Amino acid sequence: MAKRGGFPGGGMPGNMSNLMKQAQRMQRQMEESQKELETKEFTASAGGGAVEVTVSGSKEVLRVKLAEDAVDPEDIEMLQDLIVAAVNEAMHQAEEASAAIMNKMTGGFGGGFPF
Repeated sequence: MAKRGGFPGGGMPGNMSNLMKQAQRMQRQMEESQKELETKEFTASAGGGAVEVTVSGSKEVLRVKLAEDAVDPEDIEMLQDLIVAAVNEAMHQAEEASAAIMNKMTGGFGGGFPF
């Protein structure tokens, strides 16, 4: 009686073994790239440099720098808006760097696999 499916001898064929090795190598490279990204810093400013924010590659706010003339007790709302704008831009830079690494690792497949 013939076996259904599987491979002769019950082992993985050479191509499957190579595919697994490639996947493991790619996973190690992605982990190394992620660690490298986490050590990077991304800085953005708003209001012509009145507010400067630095975030890490792991998307944590590291520093907020305010120009003295940005601190107007009569216009706290403007300062808040500038901080939000600078944080969002710095986070955007970190996200773009992360996406670029994923794109490089996946060869442009969009970062996900259909399985």
